[in-house]
Amino acid sequence: MVNHIFKSTARFKGGYNGEGTIENKHLKYKISIPAEMNGPDIGTNPDEMLMSAAVTCFTITLSSYFEKNNLPVEVNHVDATATISVNKGIQTYESITYVVYLERTADNESIDMKKLKRIIDKAENNCMITKALKGNVEVSIESIYLDEQYIFHEDII
Repeated sequence: MVNHIFKSTARFKGGYNGEGTIENKHLKYKISIPAEMNGPDIGTNPDEMLMSAAVTCFTITLSSYFEKNNLPVEVNHVDATATISVNKGIQTYESITYVVYLERTADNESIDMKKLKRIIDKAENNCMITKALKGNVEVSIESIYLDEQYIFHEDII
């Protein structure tokens, strides 16, 4: 078994309306409570960082699976949306949804849609961030575009 160790340092002063920084090997950024939650909205926040971690993990996993399975498709980009509910003052991270934009790597090359669906599902289920969130945050694919054509996730045969 191999263990990978990652380290991060967060600094924060000033209470609810304060600000701080988050820093790791490749990231140094300001943090605060977002405007949506009546904060000062300086830099990023934990809600955006969790969503960003999830969409980054899914996107990299999906791209890797396309390569491993010799599917002539690449990820152009993935848009993510997070929903956080507030009920009686308690905030709950409800869901993260993705809109996936794919493109063919070769013109006129046919794509096995069943294989594409399997790979997308596998990437969503095997991303380690999605697995860490499972049971607490619903993570789902809202829709998929292939070469700018809209495909519902459920409609891929």
